[in-house]
Amino acid sequence: MRRVLFCQEISKDYGSGNIVERVLKRVDLEFFEGQASVLIGPSGSGKTTLLSILGCLLAPSDGQLLIENSVVNFSDKSSLTEVRRQKLGFIFQHAQLLPFLSIEGNLALIGRNAGMSSEDIAQRLDSLLNRLEVFQMRKKFPNQLSGGQRQRVAIARALLHRPSIVLADEPTAALDWNTGRAVVELLLEQARIEKAVLVVVTHDTRMLPLFDRVLSIADGILTEQYQTAAIATTLITQS
Repeated sequence: MRRVLFCQEISKDYGSGNIVERVLKRVDLEFFEGQASVLIGPSGSGKTTLLSILGCLLAPSDGQLLIENSVVNFSDKSSLTEVRRQKLGFIFQHAQLLPFLSIEGNLALIGRNAGMSSEDIAQRLDSLLNRLEVFQMRKKFPNQLSGGQRQRVAIARALLHRPSIVLADEPTAALDWNTGRAVVELLLEQARIEKAVLVVVTHDTRMLPLFDRVLSIADGILTEQYQTAAIATTLITQS
């Protein structure tokens, strides 16, 4: 099984001078293609900080992040932008859609930035919006949608360009249980079809059995709670 993402002794500090708080403490963690992980922990434990580093949105204070065995250079803004456009799909807690573009326009922009053809963008856009039951909203603008509808569009946007890494921060917070479960199942299905890494932060413990492994973080220290037998066997076989 191919390793896609690797945290090597990553730490993150906030503050300066004599007032520094270490939010992440020497995190070592590997993510393999098609593997779905859920990240849990109390508020302020470092979940969003870790997810932001994995998504190349925040630089670690110490350690390295490797994507497909290449070290991410957080000081090179142009290369970071290219990595995010080509390899990453990020679902924020709030949809963060561009208000001046239609739903179709929001998604098409992601495809163009990733270098997809117009035909591929159109096909992928139709498929995802249909699956997420917001196809009829494609010509509307974000302020014309409900919070749940906007979040489903944001999920389609993250998946559109078939990224090798999909990161989601509370993606079902604005959705009811049945819709939320359907959304998570779509994320899991797409991750396995595209052989992508999926990392989801959630407070909804009902979602945990759907994932291959559960990662728990507290006081900046990350532990792996469990990993399904199927995935564990695969990793042992491949090692």
